[in-house]
Amino acid sequence: MLSGTGINDDLNGVEHAVTFDIACMGNRRAEVVHSLAKWKRMKLGAYDIAPGYGLYTDMNAIRTAEELDNLHSLYVDQWDWEQTIVEADRTLDYLKLTVEKIYSALRETECMIYERFPHITPRLPEKVTFVHAEELLKEYPDLTSKEREAKAAQKYGAIFLIGIGAPLSNGEPHDGRAPDYDDWITTNSDGYQGLNGDLILWDSILECPFELSSMGIRVSEESLMRQLELRSCTDRTQLSFHKALLAGELPYSIGGGIGQSRLCMFLLQKAHIGEVQASIWPDEQIEECRRHGICIV
Repeated sequence: MLSGTGINDDLNGVEHAVTFDIACMGNRRAEVVHSLAKWKRMKLGAYDIAPGYGLYTDMNAIRTAEELDNLHSLYVDQWDWEQTIVEADRTLDYLKLTVEKIYSALRETECMIYERFPHITPRLPEKVTFVHAEELLKEYPDLTSKEREAKAAQKYGAIFLIGIGAPLSNGEPHDGRAPDYDDWITTNSDGYQGLNGDLILWDSILECPFELSSMGIRVSEESLMRQLELRSCTDRTQLSFHKALLAGELPYSIGGGIGQSRLCMFLLQKAHIGEVQASIWPDEQIEECRRHGICIV
């Protein structure tokens, strides 16, 4: 997509996109996507998609800032989706209902794999457990955010961790989130901030939390401004995406992405994402996997 429009997803707000010049367009600058969080919302408006309906994409991205390990690759493939909603749907209940639908589909897929390959035993619990990042902080005040995630994921098997981006009572956010797509500032019906979250499973192969999806109800005009102010980047209001949103030209929406290779890795019970996708890996990582009988592509 073209740079300078504010449409590319800047993830935690600090990552830089891969850029290149388009010769036939006067060397106009373009970017390889990080994800399509804001682009999808613009397309809902452009296609005039009615509330309750939406779109999904087969998204491929390059993220050069990733720390390469068993779960992270330079190459990102996701089923990205976005649904038009009305203002009354901007609630925690609607977010939870959507998460439960996605989780139900995951369990059905896991059962189908078991029917065909009985040696791959299902691992997902019957239900996903909802927990807010502030609740985890109160329960495990002496642990880091990632350690708290691990405790909860291991305890429940599958959690949806609500409230990624807003400062918690210790003054720190549970994890980074850009200020201009998910709504992490609005106070929800539980009395905590955030209408977004991460779907995290417990991976018994690697014995670690396994983030499969990041999703949420998107910012309104009001929450966008509040989040831009908190992150000291109100200059973004001059970009095309932000102008359109603040002018009320974009529909309310909910959306997210589901990692394709991540899902394949979890359901097939693999130990490295390189077993299900091709990418570039450090030599020492290739050798370490080889010593454990793992061939990464």
